[in-house]
Amino acid sequence: MPTYQYKCTKCGHEFEEFQSMNDKPLETCPKCGGKPERIISGGAGFLFKGSGFYITDHRSKAYKEAAGNETGGAVVEKSDKSKKETTSSAA
Repeated sequence: MPTYQYKCTKCGHEFEEFQSMNDKPLETCPKCGGKPERIISGGAGFLFKGSGFYITDHRSKAYKEAAGNETGGAVVEKSDKSKKETTSSAA
């Protein structure tokens, strides 16, 4: 259920109300009893989670290998069938 923002036309009080999308807009301000108006807002942001959303997930194999060699760290390769992890040793 979404959270709606309201602003009273009488006293200017701003408040939020957790309502179903099928509920009718509120008709009375909880502070003064005036008529509130529903404020249209930008909504909430979202986060990308999981593989495929990070810039390093779309790099070429050669780039990943070069980056692993530079840092001396692990290079992780992803495939549709399985995940393999290879480590390079620093000499």
